[in-house]
Amino acid sequence: MNFSLFRNVLKNVAAITYKSNNTFNVRGVTQVTKNIHITCKHYDLMEFFDEKKNWNETNIRVGRAWKLDELRIKSNTDLHKLWYVLLKERNMLYTMEHECNEKVRLFPNPERIDKVQESMDNIETVIKERNIAYYKLETGETGERPVEDVVNLLGLSEKYQKQEYHLPKFMNSRWVRSYFEHGYINSFAVKKFYRLYREKLHNEERKARNRDFNHVQQLLKRFPDMDMEKLKAEYPNVDIEKAKRSKKARGHFMPKY
Repeated sequence: MNFSLFRNVLKNVAAITYKSNNTFNVRGVTQVTKNIHITCKHYDLMEFFDEKKNWNETNIRVGRAWKLDELRIKSNTDLHKLWYVLLKERNMLYTMEHECNEKVRLFPNPERIDKVQESMDNIETVIKERNIAYYKLETGETGERPVEDVVNLLGLSEKYQKQEYHLPKFMNSRWVRSYFEHGYINSFAVKKFYRLYREKLHNEERKARNRDFNHVQQLLKRFPDMDMEKLKAEYPNVDIEKAKRSKKARGHFMPKY
């Protein structure tokens, strides 16, 4: 059997089949057809800018941010795609905002950035909920980094999220010596700062308490027959009985108490 002849016949049949599927004759003119594709268009750097029809607009109609209930019913693949869509939209909005500031123009609907950021934060919340549920089911733990209350270099308590270091804390004698023995926590400067910081917090609380007390006095003066239970619920830190006895709370009438 002549294999070379058989191979040539197969090549000719394949060539004729390909030409018949990709060409057609119109009045004796041969035209080549193109395959249909659904890939997205690439605009290069213009993808960082908004559509041209929105460049001169002062108000652009946009939707609201994605809610948590809407994101919880979506799959991880959909959330992954939506994240990159929002990331691309956020980059475009930042570029347009910067360009408008450079051209001294009004950036239309700046709340779009807040809506995109809110949607991205909600996606992170949903992903975190799923990760915690998965780790609790598999290992009985949340899988999150442990957080504990520590005292920083200024003597203030803060939340510290643990992380890995190349050298353990108990082996780092340089850090232990500077932090505890000669440290900044027991130093005179830190103690003075902490005393002034507590004094500042106390003054802020005192001023807020005085503002609420004066406001309650004015309310009692203007509305003597108002519901006291609701007033106590609205201002729980104010002594209502003391405010009633004050002179500022008395109007041009005889008090009932």
